[in-house]
Amino acid sequence: MIRAQIKPNLLSWARERAGRSIDSLRDKFPKYEEWEQGESIPTLKQLEAFAKTTYVPVGYLFLNEPPKEEIPIPDLRTIGGRQLGQISPNMLDAIYLCQRRQAWYRDYALSAGEDKRAFIGSVQLEDGVEEVADKIRQFLGFELTERRNCPTWTEALRRFIELAERAGVLVMVSGVVGVNNKRKLDPEEFRGFAIADDFAPLVFINGSDTKAAQMFTLAHELAHIWLGESAISDISPASAPSNRIERWCNAVAAELLVPLEELRMALPQDNPLEAAQNLARGFKVSTLVILRRIYDAKRISEAIFKEAYDRELAKLKKLPKSSGGDFYLTQEVRASRRFVKALVVSTLEGQTLYRDAFQMLGIKKEQTFMEFGRRMGVPV
Repeated sequence: MIRAQIKPNLLSWARERAGRSIDSLRDKFPKYEEWEQGESIPTLKQLEAFAKTTYVPVGYLFLNEPPKEEIPIPDLRTIGGRQLGQISPNMLDAIYLCQRRQAWYRDYALSAGEDKRAFIGSVQLEDGVEEVADKIRQFLGFELTERRNCPTWTEALRRFIELAERAGVLVMVSGVVGVNNKRKLDPEEFRGFAIADDFAPLVFINGSDTKAAQMFTLAHELAHIWLGESAISDISPASAPSNRIERWCNAVAAELLVPLEELRMALPQDNPLEAAQNLARGFKVSTLVILRRIYDAKRISEAIFKEAYDRELAKLKKLPKSSGGDFYLTQEVRASRRFVKALVVSTLEGQTLYRDAFQMLGIKKEQTFMEFGRRMGVPV
């Protein structure tokens, strides 16, 4: 029986990093408290199981000191004007997975002779918010006339994602790491991120957030893509970021979804809040975005806006969330339909190893992989 000679402080670091308490580990590791206090030593197998439970590379536990982990893209999350410090393993692993997928797609795009995405970095912070929002709206084809053909704003969100993907942006929406439903992503930690790239721009939306917030997150992250700036964000329609880039992207997102001049023309002279539901149906956005724009139009005070926003958000959070559903459709949303189709084609053509494709999709069976192909119209 091989004992793992490690420093107890690495165990406590891994536990705290994963947000676990000592009590929560007792059932699986009865002697865990003794390990952390240095009173006994785990076996190598026990340490490997602990590493798997806390989502930490087992090699980290043999270091002299806990590693200093950093988010691999600019972190623009703030609270009270201060940068957030917490980094969960779930958030990190979600970013790492997206980076692997993006790197693969970039190589695929280059080998397929795809052109650079000319819109990446095509605008600057000095450009007018209205001008930039109009550029993005027209480029994607996400005009109001297009949206009004959607029966609901949730259908408009699906269409928004479809148009962004058609333009060449990989849009991934997931509330978990990969396909592991036990590793849920916390929207209080981050709502989304953008990773700019000339051939494989990527937007990730935290699917654990409300559907109402996801449309605004997508618009915000697309502003980052047009700016050519990668970032992880914790924005919402109600946020007032201290960071200049976040503030600008928030303004562009709001204008992209609900042009202020059009809203002003649609607002009644009295009691603008009473018109929020009808305006949301008309603009095909959530009521949260409409409330933000009514405030931007200076028709309500900040106090009234925050009260109405919090009330509406509480109502939306009580709505039942869809569960289960079609695995293949769910995974296409999680991994980007554009990415999944390219991966299936490349693998079937022998350019990508099945092993690598399975890892990036989070599947284990060839039968499952072939079904992805059939559903996407790829000859298998």
